[in-house]
Amino acid sequence: MGQRSARVAAQGPTPKTSSETLTSQGTWTPTFGVQGLDVSGHQTSVDWQQQWNMGARFAYVKASEGNYFTNDLFSSQYQGARNVGMIRGAYHFAIPNWSSGADQARYFVQNGGGWSADGYTMPPVLDFEFNPYEGRTINGFYFGNTCYNMSPGQLSSWVQDFGNTVRAMTGRLPVIYTNTSWWNQCLGNPAGFGDYPLWIAAYPSSPTNNAGPVPSGSWGTYSIWQYSSTGPFAGDSNVWNGDYSSLQRFALAGDNIEAAFNQEYQASKSWLGNPWGPIACGLVNNGCYQIYQGGTIQWSPATGAHAIREGAIRGTYQRSGSENGLLGYPVVGPEICGLKGGGCYQMFQGGAIIWSAGTGAQISAAGPIRDRYAAMGFENGVLGYPTSGQVCGYAASGCVQTFQGGDIYSSPASGAFAVSAGAIRANFQRLGSENGQTGYPVSNEVCGLKNGGCYQFFQGGSMIWSSATGAHFSPFGSIRYVWATQNFENGWLGYPYTDEYCNAYSECRQDFQGGSLIWTPTTGVSVYRW
Repeated sequence: MGQRSARVAAQGPTPKTSSETLTSQGTWTPTFGVQGLDVSGHQTSVDWQQQWNMGARFAYVKASEGNYFTNDLFSSQYQGARNVGMIRGAYHFAIPNWSSGADQARYFVQNGGGWSADGYTMPPVLDFEFNPYEGRTINGFYFGNTCYNMSPGQLSSWVQDFGNTVRAMTGRLPVIYTNTSWWNQCLGNPAGFGDYPLWIAAYPSSPTNNAGPVPSGSWGTYSIWQYSSTGPFAGDSNVWNGDYSSLQRFALAGDNIEAAFNQEYQASKSWLGNPWGPIACGLVNNGCYQIYQGGTIQWSPATGAHAIREGAIRGTYQRSGSENGLLGYPVVGPEICGLKGGGCYQMFQGGAIIWSAGTGAQISAAGPIRDRYAAMGFENGVLGYPTSGQVCGYAASGCVQTFQGGDIYSSPASGAFAVSAGAIRANFQRLGSENGQTGYPVSNEVCGLKNGGCYQFFQGGSMIWSSATGAHFSPFGSIRYVWATQNFENGWLGYPYTDEYCNAYSECRQDFQGGSLIWTPTTGVSVYRW
């Protein structure tokens, strides 16, 4: 890699000569894992499509060295790998006696060494190896011996300083690229680095799947093996120690994904049962999933891992398009039960699925209707459980959802309000609901009027009810205006006991408990007492 000394990979199953010339290199690849490559400014022209066609599926590109050098070709190499579909990342060549680990980490991240959970960016890499400038003084700076004239403790602290800074800036600990013999010689094979993925450099003298020993103080195995510097791939040739799905997971969040799945599984294994396959990635928004006997666990960078139990809620989720639908990924799991009447629910990015024995599993999608449902106490309020999902495409871009105790109507102009089951709702429906003269509701039903009456406002007026008169509509206009001047139901007219109705002669009328109001175009409103 990068400014690699000829000795960087001298340790393998059989150490090779310093010339790094082996007849086997360039003619073979390990028979397991996923192939990849790493390049630097030394590879001035890389045919990325050719590398892809040869089987490479990931690449690392040198971004920086010390705090004084950046790769002029970094952007073109980094994007070139991505353009053909490779998962790619950046690496930094450390000169630990030049400046602090934190200083070089900042320099690295600021010059291409960042990371994001997009599914195609590998975590940053710290290239920590033999001193390529051993024994040299350059521009007045003495670079020291092969261990940079630093003690094992100093080198270990430097790596931790670099790693902690990279994690603080990117959210990921870097991969450590090293050679077992140098790491053991210069750092003393310390413990405490097991959280850092390991990229081991070891060039065998003949084809083999054995990368040789790894630094046993911190690691039991490696994530990536650099097995050749002379081909078959451009730059250095590498293999990922796993399948392509695990490589995708590594790019997304590394061991964090496995840990998240395992934590959720441990909490739910009594009903999840055994897995029916491995963790698989490649879902929308870089998600992963695993199928079990009793359901699934789904994970995304934004939501973490949550279980979905086999049953009515999962069935509704699947019919809605699962993570590709309006609900997205689960944000709570598994389902939570113990609601009113034995109901259950599960939360998702785009809302909730709520179930009861009487209504089945219905989607309560995030938005104005769900907000109104929440304000009315969810299933504990007058509406009870939903009996349908939200349906849109109504007049004026409206949507409706039905519940045990009524409906919630929503439109951009009116907002979202409930029409509770009862006489007002029945008259609203008789008059054509949102398509009739009432339009959409612009308030919920309000009670506590004279003699226990109730009313509800709509775009076109109000619906008013009393036990003596029933529910009738009072549209905005001249008749309603005169009724208002007489103090509505509190005045001598009392409650209406008909809707406003008109005849062929353009005469309109509404009857009340105490009289009638009649309107004509020529006379306006006339008042008649009984």
